[in-house]
Amino acid sequence: MSRLFAMPVATVYPLYIAKLERKGRTQAELDEVIEWLTGFDERALKHYLEVGTNFTDFFADAQLNPKADLITGVICGVRVEEIEDPLMQKIRYLDKLVDELYKGKKMEKVLRS
Repeated sequence: MSRLFAMPVATVYPLYIAKLERKGRTQAELDEVIEWLTGFDERALKHYLEVGTNFTDFFADAQLNPKADLITGVICGVRVEEIEDPLMQKIRYLDKLVDELYKGKKMEKVLRS
């Protein structure tokens, strides 16, 4: 797991974009989901991507959305609400939101509105 924690967010970000674009979703939608989860606006996100911030520091600086605990379901064969490591759970929250976009959920549902 520590390998994932040290991985730069900028390594995964283009993979998220490519995945979503295959289903007609956009980078703007991805950025909206990231902002909802972390509180990082477009400028802050761009900065973290440019400097190569790893997942540990990225989520340490984030103000996690109070509704993040409403993110439930299975990602990578594990229920996100049952993940014990707080950092891993935050990473999987992001994965789950991206997965929901990919599967065509409406943005209002993805953002737990």
